[in-house]
Amino acid sequence: MRDICLSQPDETRALVDGRWQLLPDDVRVCWQGNDLLLSAEHTRVECIGFRWYTGFCADARFFGDAWERGYGDLGWQGIRPERVMPWYMMIREGDLNSFLAVKTGCHAFVGWMTDSHSVTLLCDTRSGNQGVLLGKRTLTIGTFHSVFNQAGNAYHFLCEQVRRLCDHPILPGKPVYGGNNWYYAYGHSSAQQILSDTGFIAEMAEGNENRPFMVIDDGWQLNADHQETNGGPWRGNIRFGAMQDLAAQIKQMNVKPGLWLRPLLWDADVDPSWVLRREKIGYTLDPSVPAVLDQIRETMHELSSWGFELLKHDFTCFDLMGGWGRDPRGDRLGRPSALHDTARTNAEITIALYDAIRSGAGTSMVLGCNTVSHLAAGRFEIQRTGDDTSGRDWERTRRMGINTLAMRMPQHNAFYACDADCVGSTDAVPWDLNEQWLHLLAHSGTPLFVSANAALQKDRQRKKIHEAFRIASLPHNAAIPLDWERTTCPVEWMLYDGKHQYNWSDWYTPETKSVWWR
Repeated sequence: MRDICLSQPDETRALVDGRWQLLPDDVRVCWQGNDLLLSAEHTRVECIGFRWYTGFCADARFFGDAWERGYGDLGWQGIRPERVMPWYMMIREGDLNSFLAVKTGCHAFVGWMTDSHSVTLLCDTRSGNQGVLLGKRTLTIGTFHSVFNQAGNAYHFLCEQVRRLCDHPILPGKPVYGGNNWYYAYGHSSAQQILSDTGFIAEMAEGNENRPFMVIDDGWQLNADHQETNGGPWRGNIRFGAMQDLAAQIKQMNVKPGLWLRPLLWDADVDPSWVLRREKIGYTLDPSVPAVLDQIRETMHELSSWGFELLKHDFTCFDLMGGWGRDPRGDRLGRPSALHDTARTNAEITIALYDAIRSGAGTSMVLGCNTVSHLAAGRFEIQRTGDDTSGRDWERTRRMGINTLAMRMPQHNAFYACDADCVGSTDAVPWDLNEQWLHLLAHSGTPLFVSANAALQKDRQRKKIHEAFRIASLPHNAAIPLDWERTTCPVEWMLYDGKHQYNWSDWYTPETKSVWWR
């Protein structure tokens, strides 16, 4: 492709009142170096679009990121005009690589599109469900980075460019591994069960200087006992009791305690001005309201003060945007509600929310799940990069876990530590398949979490988990998917100890749990 100059697009349009049009009189966009600036004193701008006319080779392939988590859909494709590639786009033409991106921490939802004749850049500046009203403020949409027509290995090129997008990543001080009982308990748990799980995790990590985590997931909160909710108030229910006592008991077993929460959902009376939407399961809070951020900051501080060394927050993208990040169309994410503050973009409000979570957590590590990837980078140590794996359905683990581990591996330790989610070691998933997933995660250099009911783990499984924990507790070079350009589910990997090949797709019958080898 030609070396397009981001300062000189062939066409520039604004989305106002749902229609693309030439820039209204008060709307100004300009480039200052690599920074894109927008001003619009009276017009509510929903999106700014730029188009550069350029052709591609017949064999051109395109690779992009995801708004938040991957949903088993990441990978290389040919020209697909309706596809939006969030945050960055890589183009492969023969052995030549090109890369166009916005750096992390930008103030708009930025995506790239291609057709046979052009490249389009979309900068979504909505506030809630309407255009942002900037008034006299000038918005810095973001800082852009591009490289064109470099020869070489596509994977190494992508890793090099991604490392340039986040100036100050926050990373764990040591490799992160341990347990999370969600994928066998699915919220039906108790303090007694957590302590039993902690004992198993401690046993599996025996001899490891770097100690494991035991993460308490959804189901501990006050109203989880008697209502269909996974929101606050964030107090232990009758099955869990005082959470600070449970954290202390976990520490006594030489395991580090972690805790899950959904900060934007509340199942109790709140100030009406805090409410974004009324749900059947509670109130979704509006993070554009300063008092809501104060409450979230105080909650994170309190959970940290209880002794939890890792805080996993969930659903902030879904709660703010009203949808999951898997929509491939130009309408990024869902259909958000109107926000209290219409003078800041959704991206700016998301950043303020993440800053409140980060500052409230203090010295506790933060793991973001269902968080906006490009806005979480540099704020949280760990990021769930894909949708949920499973302790019930291997196909879900294959589709979600392996895809996101491979396709977002270049972000590992460049944006944050990439968490491709758990190994759900249950009778519902053939161990022959889970054992391979455990092996890959342990050798990948990324966080490893295992959901395993100790009573169901046979000697073979215990030995493999013990060995996986030993490996995962030590730092290793990140794994490289060797066949990532040919498949969405790579089977060929270069690990720190050499090449490995996996078989992810063997048939099995759930009734007998037996594997039919080809």
